[in-house]
Amino acid sequence: MDIHKNARLTPVMRYELVQRVVSGYRLRAAAAAFNVSPKTAAKWTRRFLQFGRSGLYDRSSRPHRLYRPTPSPLVEQVAQLRRQRWTGSRIAHALTLSPATVSRILRRLRLNRLRDLEPAPPIVRYEHPAPGDLLHLDIKKLGRFGCVGHRIHGDRKRHVKRVGWEYFHVAIDDHSRLAFSQLLLNQQGVSAVSFLEAALAFYHQLGIRIRRVLTDNGPCYQSRPFRAVCQKHGIVHIRTRPYTPRTNGKAERFIQTALREWAYAHAYPTSEHRRQHLPCWLLQYNCHRPHASLSGASPISRAGSNRNNLLIHHS
Repeated sequence: MDIHKNARLTPVMRYELVQRVVSGYRLRAAAAAFNVSPKTAAKWTRRFLQFGRSGLYDRSSRPHRLYRPTPSPLVEQVAQLRRQRWTGSRIAHALTLSPATVSRILRRLRLNRLRDLEPAPPIVRYEHPAPGDLLHLDIKKLGRFGCVGHRIHGDRKRHVKRVGWEYFHVAIDDHSRLAFSQLLLNQQGVSAVSFLEAALAFYHQLGIRIRRVLTDNGPCYQSRPFRAVCQKHGIVHIRTRPYTPRTNGKAERFIQTALREWAYAHAYPTSEHRRQHLPCWLLQYNCHRPHASLSGASPISRAGSNRNNLLIHHS
């Protein structure tokens, strides 16, 4: 329950006030002790005697009846015009209503925002039947740092300027959720090609051949070098529709997990220490961390017969 910032009595103090009145204090003396008027003390005493302790909570200020409510047919017309993308002021002018009335009606019907007029797209979950059928790729920009930030030590003057950025390239297999990542200097086509070659080598050591890759429409993924390396390995390159990051949701979700459990999980002295901790965290993610979408199993459990090669790869 929200309490007014200038309220003198909370429900607990109201109960103490009522207890004094009930126990024999004079109403005026009890009100003076709590710095309220006798009228206020009488109100809470009356409510307590009528409803018990539940009567000491604030009531809604909404009236029980409206003096002149908007007729239901008129409310329906407002809703119909709004679904035709009419603005509130246009509806008010057409139906000779107050703009405030139209605004209240639209808020009550939850049609006041344009996004409320479009039904939410259904969630389509998919999973390819075998490892290597689809590899999700994505990039996350991370700031480099030369010392612990002010959120740890509290001093904003202690920082290193112009440290720059690094780019967290991620790859995650659609079926097994096996992940591979690298921190590179940029997100250009050459870096994307280098990362894809390293990812293919990583999955090859596990006996997984990548047949398709799914990326967004970033320039590095549309570059000729990236297209050439896909053709070289016989990989079908699929791109998401513009402005639909949910299509590449497994990579997006992996990035969120990595930020929470690796990038921002510790107070690293420098970004180089964070970089050095990445292989250890990836090993833990792939081999030990339970995955919710895999019913609590680790990704390595769905990698196939060569699942133990991951330990050799990280040795």
